[in-house]
Amino acid sequence: MSQTRIRSGGRASRRALRSTPNVAMLPGLRNTLPWCEIMNGSQVERIDAASMDILENVGVVFRDDIALADWTAAGAKVVGETVYLDRGLVRDLISTIPSDFTYHARDPQKNVRLGGRHSIFVPMTGAPFLRDLEDVRRNPTLDDLAMFHKLSHMMPSLHSSAHHIVEPYDHPISHRHLRITYSSMKHSDKTFMGMTTSPKNAEDVMDMCAILFGEDFMEDHPVTTGNCNGNSPLVWDETMLGAMRAFSKRNQPVLCSPFVLGGANTPASVAASVAQLNAEALSALAYTQVIRRGAPAIYGHYLSTVSMKSGAPMAGTPEISMMNFMIGQMARYYNVPWRTSNTLGGAKTFDAQAGYESATTLSAVMHAGANYIWHSAGWNEAGMHCSVAKFVVDAEQCAMAYRMAEGLKWHDFEAALAAVPDVGPGGHYLGHPHTQENFQTAFFMPNLFDNNSIEQWQAEGSKEITERALTHAVNLLGTYEEPRLDEAVDDALHDYIARREREIPTADALNQDY
Repeated sequence: MSQTRIRSGGRASRRALRSTPNVAMLPGLRNTLPWCEIMNGSQVERIDAASMDILENVGVVFRDDIALADWTAAGAKVVGETVYLDRGLVRDLISTIPSDFTYHARDPQKNVRLGGRHSIFVPMTGAPFLRDLEDVRRNPTLDDLAMFHKLSHMMPSLHSSAHHIVEPYDHPISHRHLRITYSSMKHSDKTFMGMTTSPKNAEDVMDMCAILFGEDFMEDHPVTTGNCNGNSPLVWDETMLGAMRAFSKRNQPVLCSPFVLGGANTPASVAASVAQLNAEALSALAYTQVIRRGAPAIYGHYLSTVSMKSGAPMAGTPEISMMNFMIGQMARYYNVPWRTSNTLGGAKTFDAQAGYESATTLSAVMHAGANYIWHSAGWNEAGMHCSVAKFVVDAEQCAMAYRMAEGLKWHDFEAALAAVPDVGPGGHYLGHPHTQENFQTAFFMPNLFDNNSIEQWQAEGSKEITERALTHAVNLLGTYEEPRLDEAVDDALHDYIARREREIPTADALNQDY
């Protein structure tokens, strides 16, 4: 009788364990997959030569007086707003970008390494709408943003809480960056992104990071990420360059991201598009080192191809995958970390199109060897909305990709082989001790996909993926535990926000002056 009770208790414990959501963050990914490199060495050099020719002879427009003065002092040829960059100067500058570094999170156990084979998954940002817990498309609020930051905190595969996953419309534009940054810091203790919507906003983010981590600590430790988008073709504007200076001066990494709409703002050619994108990225990467030698920087991009029928951006196309493979090769050629976009979708709901597009891109991104894997959860409708349902399913897909990229595990090979003679021909392994000991870890078991019989699925309410995902999100949020900020730090952040909100006029415009 006592043995029966022990076994029953063991089963009950295992059932309870399976029903409790696992929210422990996975360590930063070390991607062991072979890189898919579709160019040979001479083709990589051909792209490099074409990009350097663009930099030397076409030039890049820097619409910013400070940047123009900086380039002049660095020895570049400057004519009006156009900077002509000698390839020797570019190579010298980008050679000082760290090939890898470690992000330091509020919880040191959640520090993550980036570069080489080390990668992180980061959720989407910038959505002006959301599909909420009832799958209703509407304008977001600050509470909705907090909800996504909480989900980011609880998704094991996500290594960052990002920043404005959705736009909080219930706060003035001029003040949003303060509330967005605080939400990122408050609701998760993972690394996060910093707003670069204006140079002044970026400086505010740096000040808030200094309150959270310490000014001296930031001098030697990356704690956040800024994103600076280029205006393709071949233009960097004052807003992005000023924000870049705010981050790079404080030794914080920036994503140098041309915004590619293939066929619209690049040539209608995969290879030529990459040559232009590469030139644009190199010009910004080089400028980070003009600002501060040795500052971390990330080769970035946003990739989409344009429908020649409608002009709309597309996701999940074969050309996007090919460009990711090529950009991965170019970033490794220059020995710098690189960023890509992940589970993008153009569908209006979380339907089969959204799944196919996202899965296609996710697979390519993993085999391309991307480091900063942004827009990894929630993106749909070409980024116009973040879907709660898609957010949690995308995160589980990233967990599956994480498991694949970890590679083969050989730790129990001999023990597993020993089960073969035990079972013998015609038997089954379900009751074998090795299976009982390893069934939870031997194979990835998705929580959100239904693999039961149709009879069981019908008996349980015939729930499709969107309904299951929303139920899962509600259950997760019901168990959320806030990783509380130090009380003195929290007070200092509130004081800073209150002061800046008094100083910055309430306006539906970016804070450029205060």
